[in-house]
Amino acid sequence: MARKKDVTPQHAEASEIPEDADVFVDHETVDPAAAVTSGDQTVTLTVKSSGDELYRRRVEDRGDAPEPAAMLTDDRLIETAGRYREVPEGFWQRFVYDISFHLINLGDSRAVRERKEMDRKISFPFEQGTKFVPVLTRKGGVGKTTVTTLLGMALAQVRDDRVLGIDANPDRGTLAERVARSTGATVRDVVNLASGIASFTDFAELVSKDKTRFHVLASDTDPLMSEAFDEDDFNVVADQAARFYSIVLTDCGTGVVHSVMRPTLERANGLVILSGGSVDEARLASETLTWLEANGRGELVKNAIVALNTATQGTSVVKLDEIESHFLSRVRDVVRIPYDPFLAAGSVVDWARLSPYTREAARELAALVVEGMAEGSGAQ
Repeated sequence: MARKKDVTPQHAEASEIPEDADVFVDHETVDPAAAVTSGDQTVTLTVKSSGDELYRRRVEDRGDAPEPAAMLTDDRLIETAGRYREVPEGFWQRFVYDISFHLINLGDSRAVRERKEMDRKISFPFEQGTKFVPVLTRKGGVGKTTVTTLLGMALAQVRDDRVLGIDANPDRGTLAERVARSTGATVRDVVNLASGIASFTDFAELVSKDKTRFHVLASDTDPLMSEAFDEDDFNVVADQAARFYSIVLTDCGTGVVHSVMRPTLERANGLVILSGGSVDEARLASETLTWLEANGRGELVKNAIVALNTATQGTSVVKLDEIESHFLSRVRDVVRIPYDPFLAAGSVVDWARLSPYTREAARELAALVVEGMAEGSGAQ
């Protein structure tokens, strides 16, 4: 019968192990590097140090598969408690932090925490594919183009990826006039040059760019050419935009039966419906939802956001709460857009000069739109 000897690795000298010994390694207790095999005798090398527990722990914690490198995130590895937290924002919080020589960190003020939480929602990353969001209504003059601009700026200012606004209004849209115009190119140029657009640099020469990094592709200025912009043309433009942008906003015209509307809705991952604060504006917006439901876009309607523009005529004598309550029974949420003199001017929109209430409303709208697309509940 083979004899068995227990020794620790540090005492397992070659001279102590018979040349004809068989050494069997117990993988629950033995470091595999300590194993040797020879002859007809058995020597078990038992690890009695703290390394024994460490070895077992590593095996047990590893699970079914090793962790990928992506699991080594900043949030997981960097100490953020106490003095190692980021420099706090807020007057009182920063004052205490400074006079304590950075030893006392109270964290951000409530307002700052709310702002950062809103930023987190808006900047939610999409894993794949471009997200298309049409902005539409059946009535002109309710601020559809202005809201498209506000939404695009709110998204582009916070997100790390690219945001584009396409003016798909067949009646000479004015989306490009809401940002500093840096090119005379239009959607027609994208259609004509599509085969030669090899990179983002090529495409970027055809769009105007705002300081918030919001890009805008203008519609045709010639009404006759605008009418010629059809379904096939829109698909060419949308396909090119999808190569370079993560979010594409479409400023639609008032004609829901125009040929461009079908591909616009087919690509839609989210939807913003515009309503003014008057009775007829609210009715037309609600009828737009009814038309969408009747044409197989019921899921898109349920996930839609209504932007209620309170700057239109008649708002002061209309019960806005009742309008809001009506739309909340049909869509996911409603955001009120307040009156702002810099928007009412109808010229280039300067995000920095807007009222804080206007910027906050735009950011809320952006967060809700992103949230809806993140949940994967867009158009079917």
